[in-house]
Amino acid sequence: MSRQVRVLLCAVVLLAGLLAGCQNSDTTLDVLAAASLRDAFPKLATQFEADHEGVKVKFSFGPSGTLAAQVKGGAPADVLATASETTMKAAGDTVADPVVFTANSLAIAVSPNAKPKVTKLSDLAKPDVSVALCEQNVPCGATAKEMLGKANLTVEPATYMLDVTAVLTTVESDEVDAGVVFRTDVHSAGDRVVAVEIPAASNVSTSYPIATVKASAHRDLADEFVALVRSADGQKALAEAGFDTQ
Repeated sequence: MSRQVRVLLCAVVLLAGLLAGCQNSDTTLDVLAAASLRDAFPKLATQFEADHEGVKVKFSFGPSGTLAAQVKGGAPADVLATASETTMKAAGDTVADPVVFTANSLAIAVSPNAKPKVTKLSDLAKPDVSVALCEQNVPCGATAKEMLGKANLTVEPATYMLDVTAVLTTVESDEVDAGVVFRTDVHSAGDRVVAVEIPAASNVSTSYPIATVKASAHRDLADEFVALVRSADGQKALAEAGFDTQ
């Protein structure tokens, strides 16, 4: 083999090694977050990735109780954000020092086709009004149950859904007349639904905690993401999505 060929081969091997090293340097930060954070958190991820070269934020959105159970069961995760302090507690000692970063209250999402039938909270109890609620073991369901109790209102739902996103989708697709969701959900839906306010005397809010997962392989980055959520930039993004800020 000539000297030139050996030099060329060495250069190719070196370049391949450098490229592999660059690919291996990429880091994925796994964030498990309540479904109602689906609009606010990706905006913060864009900022976080811009400030941390080689870091990709990957989200898993879903029911808070399910996410907490996944973390407690050892599923890969770096950050957990839930829609209630109760569901965060279900993660047990797998998370470090949860802190509340925002709050959310309820609203009624109404299908545009059902607007004549549903214009106020008490209309949900009408026998000819079909209503979707969250399962009672998730924050939107537990909060809705408390709210209906405060209003002394009995509602027989047409369906129970796994999370608030599913309730909103059911309303948007005109499968039901109305659904009890978070205020942020009617905010994100825009003109796809009609928003009906719940009187303050009956409404209920829920606090959202966030925490770094102790088993995270990227504890420093996870802590920095939590700090961003709690920062002025994070609170601005949450406020724009309709959340209450701290």
